[in-house]
Amino acid sequence: MSLQEQLDATRSRIESSIGQDPVSIMHKETADLELSGFVENALNVGDTIPNFQLPNTFGVDLDLYNVLEKEPIVISFYRGAWCPYCNLELQALNNALSEIKNKHACLIAISPQTPDNSLSLQEKLHLKFEVLSDIENRVAKKLGLVFKFSPELENLYKNGFGLNFETIYGEDNYELPVPATYVIGQDKKVKYAFLNVDYTKRAEPSEIIEALNNL
Repeated sequence: MSLQEQLDATRSRIESSIGQDPVSIMHKETADLELSGFVENALNVGDTIPNFQLPNTFGVDLDLYNVLEKEPIVISFYRGAWCPYCNLELQALNNALSEIKNKHACLIAISPQTPDNSLSLQEKLHLKFEVLSDIENRVAKKLGLVFKFSPELENLYKNGFGLNFETIYGEDNYELPVPATYVIGQDKKVKYAFLNVDYTKRAEPSEIIEALNNL
């Protein structure tokens, strides 16, 4: 079963269990983002990625350009440990890690979660790659990946789903990155980009491997 097939099955199960009103709110948010042309302003193929330093789960900073001096890098931006779609994606990436390494590339995942929450996720899913914390979405904002929740969506996540963003992210401004996956060459150029305002859509590991083959 492909990653997207797993995601579609999860979406069907979740949406059938939470009722039509929450589903309508989430679908409207996705549709509004798509109409806004949000993705058109984000980092994309051919762009140069700016350097950044972000802490891993042990508080040690990873410098992007230092990594790129040694090898290409695959970067996955995800929402958080509470997101079942993110968990499926991270598990799929973990399963593909040996193939990624065989292409002499590095894999990292980035979210606005605090390092402690990122560590908990890394341990829970037995992730064998670096999970970095982008507090306040500083890097994701530079790349054009961050959107702010509508009041309706914020209320749904806060009061309907019981998510405490301050505990998860260290702040409660209800901003998140859209899920995005990049393959960055050693020349700092984006060689592959998967961006979709629909958070139930993610890059297939096979597409990532193909992009690495084309470097």
